[in-house]
Amino acid sequence: MAQSDNKKFFENLTGAGKSIAVLTSGGDAQGMNAAVRAVVRMGIYVGAKVYFIHEGYQGMVDGGDNIKEAKWESVSSMLQVGGTVIGSARCKEFRTHEGRLKAAHNLVQRGITNLCVIGGDGSLTGANLFREEWSGLLAELVQQGLIDEEAAQKYSALHIVGMVGSIDNDFCGTDMTIGTDSALHRIIEVVDAIMTTAQSHQRTFVLEVMGRHCGYLALVSALACGADWVLIPEMPPEDGWEEKMCQKLSATRSRGSRLNIIIVAEGAIDRHGKAITSSIVKDLVVQCLGFDTRVTILGHVQRGGTPSAFDRILASRMGVEAVLALLETTANTPACVVSLCGNQSVRLPLMECVQMTQEVQKAMDEKKFEEAVQLRGRSFENNLKTYKLLAHRKPESELPQSNFNVAVLNVGAPAAGMNAAVRSAVRVGISEGHKMFAVSDGFEGFYKGQIKEIKWADVGGWTGQGGSLLGTKRTLPAKHIDKIAEQIRIYNINALLVIGGFEAYLGIMELLAARGTYEELCMPMVMVPATVSNNVPGSDLSIGADTALNAITDTCDRIKQSASGTKRRVFIIETMGGYCGYLASVGGLAAGADAAYIYEEPFDIRDLQSNVEHLTEKMKTSIQRGLILRNENSNENYTTDFIYQLYSEEGRGVFDCRKNVLGHMQQGGAPSPFDRNFGTKISAKAMQWITKKLNECYKQGRVFANTDDSACLLGMRRRALIFQPVVQLKDKTDFVHRIPKEQWWLKLRPLMKILAKYKTSYDVSDSGQLEHVAVNRPNESEATAAI
Repeated sequence: MAQSDNKKFFENLTGAGKSIAVLTSGGDAQGMNAAVRAVVRMGIYVGAKVYFIHEGYQGMVDGGDNIKEAKWESVSSMLQVGGTVIGSARCKEFRTHEGRLKAAHNLVQRGITNLCVIGGDGSLTGANLFREEWSGLLAELVQQGLIDEEAAQKYSALHIVGMVGSIDNDFCGTDMTIGTDSALHRIIEVVDAIMTTAQSHQRTFVLEVMGRHCGYLALVSALACGADWVLIPEMPPEDGWEEKMCQKLSATRSRGSRLNIIIVAEGAIDRHGKAITSSIVKDLVVQCLGFDTRVTILGHVQRGGTPSAFDRILASRMGVEAVLALLETTANTPACVVSLCGNQSVRLPLMECVQMTQEVQKAMDEKKFEEAVQLRGRSFENNLKTYKLLAHRKPESELPQSNFNVAVLNVGAPAAGMNAAVRSAVRVGISEGHKMFAVSDGFEGFYKGQIKEIKWADVGGWTGQGGSLLGTKRTLPAKHIDKIAEQIRIYNINALLVIGGFEAYLGIMELLAARGTYEELCMPMVMVPATVSNNVPGSDLSIGADTALNAITDTCDRIKQSASGTKRRVFIIETMGGYCGYLASVGGLAAGADAAYIYEEPFDIRDLQSNVEHLTEKMKTSIQRGLILRNENSNENYTTDFIYQLYSEEGRGVFDCRKNVLGHMQQGGAPSPFDRNFGTKISAKAMQWITKKLNECYKQGRVFANTDDSACLLGMRRRALIFQPVVQLKDKTDFVHRIPKEQWWLKLRPLMKILAKYKTSYDVSDSGQLEHVAVNRPNESEATAAI
């Protein structure tokens, strides 16, 4: 990575002479091991001594073998393991002054003054109290003759950085906590499995998920599976909810559905604070409707299993950021927590976040439920609004009558999550009073007239389906503009929503260019990016990319496991993406790859040779397996076969090689919870924009829109969802290679190299600024809610 004057690199931040200890505390969460691995490897990389503290605060109090120095190899093969391999325990002793005094003595004996704590708000609050008491504890230790004055002076300040590991996502200040996405995977796997048996027997299922004080898991899983009803502690149902729920379930059945899904958070309450349990809901449905009803309590299944790709990447980024934060702390720096805001790692004062988290509970206790939802943050609030919009259909008499016709189509290759986006668009459009039309087979179906009206019930059960139920083709519209204009005229289409990849982006541009010739095309058009390649300009993320990443990560885990117990082996794996290296790079980070070859970062035979030598060196230690990812179009000469043969030859006698081309399995399968949720919310936002534009452009009895801002791409940029005129994105696009000229994820590549023990430069320009927790969020109309 080339250094430049306006970038800040961490080479000047040294950890020499510093000791960092990492512990996991409280309840375990998938992804904690990825965070521990990142802290250990980044710490060693910058020259610090790194220690494991086993069994959380209990291990810190007990000392002895519970505090051990960590080596690079100590965290090998840890990335894909759920839970926490260094153990976690709830410690009553640490809550006492005597317990903290013992812990301080154990740390000072080993020269540890930097703590990286991975846990929930209780664990982090405890760490902050420990930090505040530190100088007093050292003074006591001197008084008792357990340490001398010199040691007290040398280790006078304790630095704390926290990472939130909690499946409940109940910590304010971060969009996602480590473990939440994996827990959602477990829930959705169960829901998808239950739906097939429920449909067979026409049953109603009541699912109870974790979340004693926070309804995030219940809410997002309800959004991701299209549940009929959800009960969460932050927003208890209005009095009389029992009758309303039964009416809703009955209405769903009368429209032809063979099943009902109700999701209940374990902490769900009514407006008077009385618990609403899954058994109460079951009895209610049986008594009022007589439906065959079953209860499934997921329990600790949600905590278990392999961490998702998202959690591994999140935890790895947070772990590296935590070490950087510790290197930059001074005696006056407050304890901070590393958080995720939109698509960025940020540092926030720990106690500000803890206080706001406590305020949520206080608001709930005082029955200020609207305030509790707002304090949970933009992401939670937006999820709740979207769920209400999609789950509860208003009676025809209450719907606004817009008399506008809106068409929705999929363009390009199929991507998991497209169907969730279509469902969301159709239902939001109907709620806004529009007549919705579905176009089959992309622009090809458009010019052939494969257009039909699509109703609310037609998209029931679409969220969990992979591929594209509407059908999708790569055909571009330019050659058939006249026929498309004719179909627009025939069906009186007033606005267009295009869900797809790079072809969708090119298609919108072609329609825009033809506006001068065909007045029919002077209407609002918006594109929502959906492609596994994640190569659409104007958006950091695309629908489908997360599902593809999980497919790559799962496959890499299995492939690596196939070599366990055998001799040393290196796997060469080819990923999709065209010329875009997103899947190879981010998949490499999630799977713990040693290298990822991509088009955006040119490489030659010297780089390949260097990688082989690096792997040979690692294989001489206890490392048994190597993983190399290659993007399909990374280099026309250095093919997957070439790299496989080169590694096989050069590694002869040290390791053997295997290769695997993942192919279309990256496009298949059920969409991940992230893609269902992202597709649902981004599509809902796109439809709301269409409604706004239609009202603005309706003059003298017709819709006419020919300004640049009437044809937009809705994309996620850093921390927000933003509408950008496609015309403005032209200069940001490499049309030959079908990729954006600037790609945010390239900043993650050095992180992958560091964790694989390569010497490299890591740009920390975005790091190092301690921000404050935003309490007054912008209105929905101003800034967009992050996912």
